[in-house]
Formats: sequence, structure tokens, C-alpha cells
Amino acid sequence: MQHLLDTSDFNDAQLQKIMDDASSFKKQMPSKLLEDKLLITLFFESSTRTRSSFEVAAKRLGASVVHLDPSKSSTNKGESLEDTFENLAAMKPDGVIIRHEFNNTPKKLAKKELTPIINAGAGNYAHPTQALLDCFTMMEHFSCKTPQELKGKTIAIVGDIVSSRVASSGIRLFDRLGMNVALVAPKPFMPDNDLPKYESLDEVIDKVDIIMSLRAQLERHKAPIFEDYDEYAKEYCITNERLGDRDILLLHPGPVMRNIDISDEMLKDKRCKVLTQVNNGVYVRMAILKAILLDI
Repeated sequence: MQHLLDTSDFNDAQLQKIMDDASSFKKQMPSKLLEDKLLITLFFESSTRTRSSFEVAAKRLGASVVHLDPSKSSTNKGESLEDTFENLAAMKPDGVIIRHEFNNTPKKLAKKELTPIINAGAGNYAHPTQALLDCFTMMEHFSCKTPQELKGKTIAIVGDIVSSRVASSGIRLFDRLGMNVALVAPKPFMPDNDLPKYESLDEVIDKVDIIMSLRAQLERHKAPIFEDYDEYAKEYCITNERLGDRDILLLHPGPVMRNIDISDEMLKDKRCKVLTQVNNGVYVRMAILKAILLDI
């Protein structure tokens, strides 16, 4: 039984197949490969892009999707998450797509081996499908045929890195591919690892090929770091003035806080691929569903 808990669950051959299938799906919509499949989405945290993208991807492939709203489920009556999941698995779905606040929840459910688990974001540790769609977007931008061709590219991850599951999954995948990863953030936003760290983007901007901007999740920090978002934006908002005429690919997983993460003007700039990431997310998740549900 194949699960997707983090990008390490796909070996190099599977990773290549995901990228190839996504590229093929983007060029031409496939037949209803999953028309006899049923998926359950179980999102314990809010989501716009990821949940919608998975549902669109599943339906593009002909699968049926049932969404369970945890706020209206028996978990509100005291039922444990494990019991909720086991009851859902008893209905024989072909897979469960889950988002949860705790890092280990997808792994804990996958260990039961009742149905394939796809991690749609867990805690601050993993968001594998976002990392994979970001990889696809970079490959597309740099005309790479394989993920390994991104080796040597330098990506600066800017913002609230310590709170970001997108950053965590991305760092592990980018490192695996031989990319150079630099972290740019105020010290309270920095994770504890051995990667190069900078408090100012100006220190590293002339060395980077890609910038991944992240949302400043001030609500996740107990002690105030900035008085307000405007103070943060002065140092870390990606603006036209900050990028100048540099040929840098700009990414953001969303939701974007305008003029705090990225300026209005920069969001319209051709170097900014935020909507391209959303578009690519559908094709990459189609490829992931094909791999998981057809086990090929």
C-alpha cells in the first residue's frame, strides 16, 4: 500500500514519473483513469488551494470525492481521530486525503494500513504535494527534463520558516536534488538547522535563482516579534525595488498577504509565478493520485 506522507515516500524513479505525468496532463487532459475510485478529504484546518486542487484533480481523473467536515463530525462528540478514521476506512474508500495540526497524524493513520493516506499538510513538518508542485514549477521555468537538473540552483526561502510545513518539505526535497538553500528571516522565524542563514535578503539576493516567500504567521508565535505586519514588511516584503532587474523566479505557496509578503506590483510581474503554482498544483496532484491509487 503506497502512502504519501512526505516527498521521501517517492523514490527517484517515482518522482520522475510524477513530473512526467504532470507535464503530460498539462498538455492534454487524460481519460478518466480513476472513474471507479472514491476519495475522502478530511481537513482539520482551513484550506482553499490544497483542498480545492485535490478535489479538482480527482474529478478531472473521474474519481468521486466525499468531504467530511470535522466541525460537523463525531469528533465533536468525543470520538477519537483514530476511531473516526477507522469508521471511514470501513466504508472502503480508495484513499483519504488529510490535513491536521499535528505533525505525526498522517503517519499514525498510515501505520494502520487500512487505506492509502495522502498528507495535505501536517503541523509545521510536511506538505509534500506543495513541495512537489514547486519542484514542477521550477523545472518548467528552467526547462529541466528531470528534477535532478535543478542541482546547483540557489533558492532563498524568506519569511516565517520555523512555522512553515511548506518550507520543511521543500528544504528536504531541494536538498535531495542538490539545490543550494538559503534561509532569510528574523531570528525568531529561523529553524534550528545547518543551512546558511541571513537576516536580510540583500545579503544573498545577488546569488539566488529563486525566492520562495512565505506568510508571516505572527499568530503562531507567543512572544511579539514585530509590533505589526508593516514593520515586518519593511524588511521582508518582496518588491520591485528589492528585486530590481534581477532574473529571479518568485514563488509563494499562498495565501499571499499583499504588501506584506509580496507587493501588489510584484504580484503582477512576469517573474512571479504564484498563479502558475496553483495551476500546476492540479496537474501534479493528478499525477500523485494516479501513482497512489493505481499503485504504478
